[in-house]
Amino acid sequence: MNKKRGILFWLFITGLVLTWIVMPALAEEIKPSEDKVAVVNGSVVSRVSFDREMSGIRQRFSSMGRPVSPSQLPELEKRVLDNLINIELLYQQSQKVGTKVEEAEINAQFEALKKRFPTEAEFNNAIKKMNLTETVMKSQISRGISIQRFLDKMTLGKAEVSEEEIKAYYDSHTNLFKKPEQIRASHILIKVEPGADEKNKAKTRKQIENIRQRLVKGEDFGSLAKEFSQCPSSAKGGDLNYFGRRQMAKPFEDAAFALKVGELSDVVETRFGYHLIKLTDKKPASTHSYKDMKDRIKKKLMQEKVRVEVSNYVQELKKTAKIERLLGKEVK
Repeated sequence: MNKKRGILFWLFITGLVLTWIVMPALAEEIKPSEDKVAVVNGSVVSRVSFDREMSGIRQRFSSMGRPVSPSQLPELEKRVLDNLINIELLYQQSQKVGTKVEEAEINAQFEALKKRFPTEAEFNNAIKKMNLTETVMKSQISRGISIQRFLDKMTLGKAEVSEEEIKAYYDSHTNLFKKPEQIRASHILIKVEPGADEKNKAKTRKQIENIRQRLVKGEDFGSLAKEFSQCPSSAKGGDLNYFGRRQMAKPFEDAAFALKVGELSDVVETRFGYHLIKLTDKKPASTHSYKDMKDRIKKKLMQEKVRVEVSNYVQELKKTAKIERLLGKEVK
C-alpha cells in the first residue's frame, strides 16, 4: 500500500474514530428505546456513536469560536448520520471481499492514539467520559483499517493528478499563494501590571527610557534584552523571528512596520507594558513559486478526487442497500 495514500484514507474514513478519542465528550445515558439511529442492511448504527460524534463536532466548532446554532443543528445531524451510514456501508463491503486486519496493526494504531494524550491517566479518563472501553476502541480501529485497505484497493489506484491539472490550479488561484510582507524584530519589554497607578507606570517608563539611552549610546540590544526584558524572548536576545501584520498588538505592529532595518523605535506602549523595538530584517510581499507549491496542490487535488470517487461509490452501494433512518423517530 502506498503510505501517503494510506494516511489520506485513514484520515478520511476514520475521522469519526479520531474525533471520539481526541475530542472527549460526555456520553449521555442511552435509553433502551433510543439505542439506534439507523439500520443498514440489518446492522445497527447506534445512538451512542451518533451522540458521541455530534458532541465532538460541537466541541470542535466551539473551540474555533463558532458554536453550532439551533438553525444549523438539523443539517449537521443529517450529515453526521449520513456519514455514519456511509462508513457502515463501506465496512460491510470490505468484509464481503474478505479484507483482513492483523491484531498487530490494531494495537499499533491504538498505541498511537494513546500517545495523543500527555499521560495514560488522562487517556483513561477521556475514554471513561466517553463510555468507551479498550475493546470497543480497538473494534472501531479495526473497522477503520479494513475500510482504508478496501478503498485503497478499489478506489485509490484510479485517483491520479496530472502535471497539467496542478499547473492549471496554480495559475487560476494565484491569490492563494501570495506571501504578505513580513518583518523580523527584537524587543525589550518592561511589564506594567493591569490596574497599575500613574506613579508606577511613570516609574516603569523611566526605566525603559534609561535602557533606550544606553542603546542609543551603542550598547548591544541583545545583551540588554537578556538582562532586562520580561518577555520569554529575552533568552534569545529579544528576537521575535518573522511575523506579519495582525500577529502582534496593534501599537506594536504599527511601530515595528514603520521602522527601517537596523532602526530603534521610541518607547511603545501596549496592554503588556512598555517596549523598545529594533527591526532586524524585512521580507517584501511575494508569491510562492509553482515549484514550492506543486506537491501541496497535488495533494489537495488528490484529496478532492478521492472524496468524489468515494462519494460516488457509496451512492452506488446505497442503490441496493436497505437503509432505515430512525433519527427523531420512536424506536420500538
